[in-house]
Amino acid sequence: MQLTLLGGASEVGSLSGFLEDGGIRLLFDCGLTPSKPPKYPMKPPAVDLAFLSHAHIDHSGMIPWLCATFGVDVVATPPTNIVGTMLLEDSVKVSSLEGFPAPYDKSDVKVLKKHLQNAAFGDILDAGGIDICLHPAGHIPGAAMFEVRASKDLLFTGDINTLDSHLVNGAKPVKCDVLVIESTYSGRDHPPRSETERHFLNKTKEVVERGGLAIVPAFAVGRTQEMMLTLMNSGLDIVLDGMGWAVNRHFMSMPEYLRSSQRLSDAMAQIKVIRNPGDRKTLAKTAQVVITTSGMVDGGPVLEFISDRRNDKNSAVLLTGYQVEGTNGRMLMESGELVLGGAPAKIQCELGFYDFSAHADHNELIKFVKACAPEEVVLCHGDNRIVLANDLREDGFKVHMPKEGQKIEFLP
Repeated sequence: MQLTLLGGASEVGSLSGFLEDGGIRLLFDCGLTPSKPPKYPMKPPAVDLAFLSHAHIDHSGMIPWLCATFGVDVVATPPTNIVGTMLLEDSVKVSSLEGFPAPYDKSDVKVLKKHLQNAAFGDILDAGGIDICLHPAGHIPGAAMFEVRASKDLLFTGDINTLDSHLVNGAKPVKCDVLVIESTYSGRDHPPRSETERHFLNKTKEVVERGGLAIVPAFAVGRTQEMMLTLMNSGLDIVLDGMGWAVNRHFMSMPEYLRSSQRLSDAMAQIKVIRNPGDRKTLAKTAQVVITTSGMVDGGPVLEFISDRRNDKNSAVLLTGYQVEGTNGRMLMESGELVLGGAPAKIQCELGFYDFSAHADHNELIKFVKACAPEEVVLCHGDNRIVLANDLREDGFKVHMPKEGQKIEFLP
């Protein structure tokens, strides 16, 4: 068995894992990094079958190119296939607006739709004599880990969260020989979620009480729903803008992938939805909180809200997730500026960051690895892997930190 990480080995983003065993060639994820300009993984060879762990662009962003180039089928859960397609169509539009050459177009996304195969958690698929089982990854609804039963039992985690969130239950360990695991939060631990939620709610109410607007940039898939559930029953006038509402509807049609569809339904009932530019003008006048895309402040309605309030010190931009290097959100965190209308602009309203990550932190990753009890561990999707690697090695694990394109061989 041989594994090559074509992308997302030493950085967060562009994850793509190429696996060869007994003449069968499989691909796990094929993403891009939504920086400016975007970053791409190494191009994979032709494969027999591809698997997509979840909908986020850093895992799915190059899947249309893959299908258009090789005509390969892609296996994922129904939420990933439905919502992922929405994100990929939006990615084409964003590329056009930002002026960066896109590796595929809308016609390639249409080709992708013909190659998508649905699989549910617990399903076991046959890939040329290799069994592959899907397990919940706990990251967002439909996020899957893939257990490959071949000459070695290998588990590819994609992005995982081992703790229960408002939206989904956490991932459970799977015994394996080889564990290929993300390391986004290597060296960092999250504060207790209850503490984060309390600070976030207090700050939101403080902003509202002083007459400002709390602007909450959020990824349409996962984070928007988590923020809705966090803010429900707060008594605040909350408005939702962007793709998040369409994602809500799709999630509600697949309740088996949610921790509680009833709670999400209740949260939806408490929120006003902006469906067109006219709504944006009228509802924004009375809104106290707006949850809106994009989560990394790179485009979408969030830029309109920030532009309108950029000189209002009573208002606040409350970031709720990881901001990739090279994005507007990272610039805002580091310099208090972001690109508006093509030029950097100073933002006078208050800035805040709250760790609502849907990734396992350092200690949670260690617990997960120990419970999986692998012979070998491959760390990927992280820019600070060495800290986690050192701790795992002290516990007796054989750890690999491959570079992009470096082949690892696992002997029977």
